[in-house]
Amino acid sequence: MADMKSEKIVSANGVTIATEAFGDPAAPPVLLIMGAMASMLWWPDAFCRKLAASGRYVIRYDNRDTGLSTKYAPGNPPYSMDDMAGDAVAVLDAYGIAAANIVGMSLGGMIAQIVALSAPKRVSSLTLVSTTPIGLGLELPPISAAYMEHAASAENLDWSDRAQVIDFMTRDARMIASTARAHDPDRIRAFIERDYDRSGGLLSATNHFMLQGGDSVKGKLKSLETPLLVIHGTTDPIFSVEHGMAIAAAVAGSEFLAIPGGGHELHGNDWGIILAAITRHTT
Repeated sequence: MADMKSEKIVSANGVTIATEAFGDPAAPPVLLIMGAMASMLWWPDAFCRKLAASGRYVIRYDNRDTGLSTKYAPGNPPYSMDDMAGDAVAVLDAYGIAAANIVGMSLGGMIAQIVALSAPKRVSSLTLVSTTPIGLGLELPPISAAYMEHAASAENLDWSDRAQVIDFMTRDARMIASTARAHDPDRIRAFIERDYDRSGGLLSATNHFMLQGGDSVKGKLKSLETPLLVIHGTTDPIFSVEHGMAIAAAVAGSEFLAIPGGGHELHGNDWGIILAAITRHTT
């Protein structure tokens, strides 16, 4: 049953959301929410199949402005992170799931926090990967200077030019990669080409960098009662490990898992420890 894969287009909240599911629909559900500019493909097929093989029903989806989901003109997104949290709930509704184990990475982790705090009955457990606490107003380390210098180069990028974008995103993947694991630029470039072509470009996905939201859950993270697992790489250049530690410190009874040398990615060599932790947490 773990090899079963199905697709579904969800229409709700005035948008269409492309989704895929792996495994047995009767198994405990796990909803995966990916980060900024990243389609659901950034939860790799093999990762999803391995999680499904552990006895989970795994659902991933394209956030607005990514993949095959609804896209908007770049520059002024008419939606917020709260709307994206509503999309996550709409996906659960479409699959007939009353409550799911939610796993969110980066921006997806922020969206997952909003879901857990605004619709707690829909969340059986919460796993946050490489993200930052929302609504706490903490002074936490900024994005690394090296990554900021790289990101600044995007200001002169023609986001409608396939070659330029793929070159930039390939460099971006290197900038956020693990410092303890081998990086395969050819493999990641091929993946980015696939993601770019499937999405019809990444121009609309730049809207994610302008998103606001989360005011409705401001200050509420400390009251979270949903079982929480925080997974964070120790050399993440975007959200330093202190961000993950702050989330875990704010929520009583949470579990914190550090990935030594881990960056802002799901490196294949770390899947074993990550999947084992998620499987244990969602039992």
